Amino acid sequence: MISSNDFRSGVTIEIDGSVWRVVEFLHVKPGKGSAFVRTKLKNVQSGSVVERTFRAGETVPQATLEKRTMQHTYKDAEQYVFMDMESFEETPLNANQIGDRVKYITEGMEVNILFWNGQVLEVDLPTSVVLTVTETDPGVKGDTATGGTKPAIVETGAQIMVPLFISIGERIKIDTRNDTYLGRE
Repeated sequence: MISSNDFRSGVTIEIDGSVWRVVEFLHVKPGKGSAFVRTKLKNVQSGSVVERTFRAGETVPQATLEKRTMQHTYKDAEQYVFMDMESFEETPLNANQIGDRVKYITEGMEVNILFWNGQVLEVDLPTSVVLTVTETDPGVKGDTATGGTKPAIVETGAQIMVPLFISIGERIKIDTRNDTYLGRE
């Protein structure tokens, strides 16, 4: 159990059989009446966001989450198979469970998977990945870093915007949080 006075951004709690993460919180002490905590909560499973008010000192169950480091070993049809690095157990996940960042998963990549009651909640990829450009318009002599951008498709099929001087076969670093080009490798 956790008190509403101990809420911080990132804390996970259980309400109505679901896991919610505190996104924002505000302790309010009005001049008249008792104090309360106004929060913005995000459902970890569905992504929906709600605002909820708790009395000061009210206790709610804290969600016990387990984070495991797992390695992507192979893709079987529509399933991505991950192996636990400690117990060597395999866990198959589909693209919906991984989310929109599935476009950056490569074989051998290590990810952190968040479990709650044996159920996968989130798959955290590294903040940046290095991938090879497989398709893009050819670079022309004189193209510079400040000259603009063009679309490029990398080995996993993801499309990102890259500077004009990038050509096919180059390895580039990509920020997985916002799909941006970070540089050459």
